Amino acid sequence: MNKNSESPVGVFDSGVGGISVLREMVKLLPGEDFIFYGDSENAPYGTKPAREIRELTLHSCRELRSQGVKALVIACNTATSAAIVTLRETFTDIPVVGIEPALKPAVHIKERPRVLVMATPGTVAGDKYRHLEQQYAKDAQVISLGCPGLMEFVERGELDSPALDDYLEKLLAPYRGKVDDVVLGCTHYPFVKRAVSRVIGEGVPILDGSGGTARELKRRLAASGLLRERESGGTVVFEGGVARKEELCQKLLREED
Repeated sequence: MNKNSESPVGVFDSGVGGISVLREMVKLLPGEDFIFYGDSENAPYGTKPAREIRELTLHSCRELRSQGVKALVIACNTATSAAIVTLRETFTDIPVVGIEPALKPAVHIKERPRVLVMATPGTVAGDKYRHLEQQYAKDAQVISLGCPGLMEFVERGELDSPALDDYLEKLLAPYRGKVDDVVLGCTHYPFVKRAVSRVIGEGVPILDGSGGTARELKRRLAASGLLRERESGGTVVFEGGVARKEELCQKLLREED
């Protein structure tokens, strides 16, 4: 057994949103230990310049690496878009897994679907997302919708409220009845999935990249001989700005779709 397999996995997000990815990884890999580092003090990332996002992400990931993590998961679409290349060049000795909007399954839901991608302004404006959008342009009509302010509802723990419904009504009303599925391109957004569904229409499929990221982590750990042998007993520690939101973090970790 590789002794490094007993080290924890480091998970980074700009705030609490990445817990939507963390919960999928805990379900898939219940024997692994995780350190979740959420940089709530500098959130939101989605409205910041790409260079600042890279610097903030690199700083937090260096903190995680200093604790001996055996892999890094960037559970933030905006940070992945801005910083994944830099991170993989910096941390060459461990797997670095990013996340991206779940466009691949969304465009195959039917022939030439109309796909609404909800994401932060930073993700929508990023080169990585633009490349992804162009990759599937021939298979679907992709509508990219920046959602400034939506992640802040989750950061406050406001997952179901009249104010959230009002925000989503103004944002999504023009697309009601006009799209075939919705992609949640920010890891905060799965926590308001039920509210999005109420506004866009209960029958519209809503997808996100959390499950795919969890499966990619498992694949990369296995390929590197870093999977833990135990099948349960894993722990989760919250660090960074989110450490002051322990109650909310635990609530989100238990939240079901």
